[in-house]
Amino acid sequence: MTRYRHLLQQVRNLGRYTTDDEAERVLTAVLALLGSQLTGDERCDLAAALPERARAVFAAQIPLPHPVAAPAFIETLAHTLGTSLTAARWDASSVLATLTTLTDPHLTDRILAHLPRGYAPLFGRAELAAVA
Repeated sequence: MTRYRHLLQQVRNLGRYTTDDEAERVLTAVLALLGSQLTGDERCDLAAALPERARAVFAAQIPLPHPVAAPAFIETLAHTLGTSLTAARWDASSVLATLTTLTDPHLTDRILAHLPRGYAPLFGRAELAAVA
């Protein structure tokens, strides 16, 4: 099984999608949107961890000057997929939590440090409050 096919099956299983096409549609949309959010070493390291086909989708995006807040990420994804905010949150989590299985926990920590607060639950992580 190719690495991409394995990633697609992981997304399909975690998201409980009924078809590969549905899982691939969600995977592509989330990777494209995430590609517009990350810059620097985190972007390069995540791209290196992705299977070639997924990397192409992710890397083809031009990063925004600053990543958007998690609610805006979900709203954009909902608009892209033509779905509800609740469904888009599920879709984002299905893909982003799967991506954590491709990388080491340190990279996920670095990605989350790069993104605004609110993304951690989408990656299957607890959102930890900053200590004053």
